[in-house]
Amino acid sequence: MASRRCADWRFPTEKQARAEETARRLRANAPPTRTDEECWWDSVLSDPRAATPRPSPARSLKDIKSELLRVECLRCMRIVEIQRLDAVRLYGGEVTWKAVGQKLLDDGCQHRTGRHEEDGCWPDFRS
Repeated sequence: MASRRCADWRFPTEKQARAEETARRLRANAPPTRTDEECWWDSVLSDPRAATPRPSPARSLKDIKSELLRVECLRCMRIVEIQRLDAVRLYGGEVTWKAVGQKLLDDGCQHRTGRHEEDGCWPDFRS
């Protein structure tokens, strides 16, 4: 027989509510588990064969060993290459590769958003 309250079955009992609260607290305190995909990417990226010979953008031009330097815009996919010796001749040996790459891309990105903060190229430095 149904009770007088038609929605009585929708509400958990006091015992069910306590059990759900305990389970919620246990899940909140449990360490996060790693998925198989995260473990796979960690193993791939920790492999020494995954290391790239890219010069660090913070290094100065005189410390870089690569003869050809490449910077690419991640928005418009424009690629600019320069010989390291030409870059040293134009900008000096003490300037960082990041500053030179930004100067090479300074004439503007072809993708415009209309907001000054977002306009411009997003450099990706490669050797």
